[in-house]
Amino acid sequence: MPIPAAPEVPARSYFLIDHNSGRVLAESHADDRVEPASLTKLMVAYVVFNALKEGRLKLTDPVPISEHAWRAEGSRTFLQVNTQVPADILLKGMIVQSGNDAAIALAERIGGTEQGFAQMMNFYAQKLGMKGTNYVNAAGLHDPNHYTTARDLGILASALIRDFPDRYPLFSLHEFVWNNIKQQNRNELLSRDPTVDGLKTGHTDDAGWCLVSSANRNGMRLISVLMGAPSDKAREDASARLLGYGYAFYETAKVKSAHEVVLKPRVFKAPPGEVALLTIPTDIYITVARGDAAKLKVSTQLTKDPLIAPVPANQPVGELVVSDPSGQVLRKVPLIPAKAVPAGGLWTQAVDGISLWFH
Repeated sequence: MPIPAAPEVPARSYFLIDHNSGRVLAESHADDRVEPASLTKLMVAYVVFNALKEGRLKLTDPVPISEHAWRAEGSRTFLQVNTQVPADILLKGMIVQSGNDAAIALAERIGGTEQGFAQMMNFYAQKLGMKGTNYVNAAGLHDPNHYTTARDLGILASALIRDFPDRYPLFSLHEFVWNNIKQQNRNELLSRDPTVDGLKTGHTDDAGWCLVSSANRNGMRLISVLMGAPSDKAREDASARLLGYGYAFYETAKVKSAHEVVLKPRVFKAPPGEVALLTIPTDIYITVARGDAAKLKVSTQLTKDPLIAPVPANQPVGELVVSDPSGQVLRKVPLIPAKAVPAGGLWTQAVDGISLWFH
């Protein structure tokens, strides 16, 4: 049965992708330049998470609250000027409450100044392949040189989930308490759908109502980016419809696991009993129309046949190919020896040399 077109939703642009396979399931104006508003803080989080990973920042580190951070416009975590607040509190305030003051304080702690931190944000954006993005501030305030695309935000959301799985649960916190003030997460999908576990809302008058959401249903994770909806409720309803569409008509199968041995071909002129243990470097996920996962075909082929010792490790000698029932190739992954195969003795080489005449 053919897959219908994605539902029409009230948004300037949107982007729906399977996180594991990378397959785009639906998009509309996904490369149009838009304002990120508070979705900017997703990149702030990415830079902060990197600083934590590299030991340049600890969650317990006290972070000074400058007057610049304290005077931040828009949503706030209610920080007090000239105080020091643990980085952990600032992260929660930025992600849950979308506090502009918390975002700027973290930016100044890591980048020296907010402008210096913006340069770091742009470095990571380029590194991740976000070709349509440029940052000039940490809070997401309006600036003509501060922009992104729905596709780039999908790339960023997937990178956050992939690169920092230990930090990702911060995006599913329903509330946050600081200075006896309880602050609710503005992503209402967290309450509406138990499979939704992130990520972030955004809104300014120019950007409209925006939402990057992710859900995990039975191991299939989808990411939805919705930009420029007319209201808070509209962005939630539209995001839910896009996620529902993806789960209704697609399924994702894990075909092979990273470093799994998929082929053990003979290696000529190697010591007796030696074979090449050929593996794949990454997990292989394929997203197909619902019901077609069981029909996927997996085949292997050597690019160097026969294999002749010595065979070095970590150099491709073949391919694993995944095809759909019609024979269309969906994915090719290199086959790599898990370990080197040395050359055998002179007698083995002589005998195998004769065998190769008849191979």
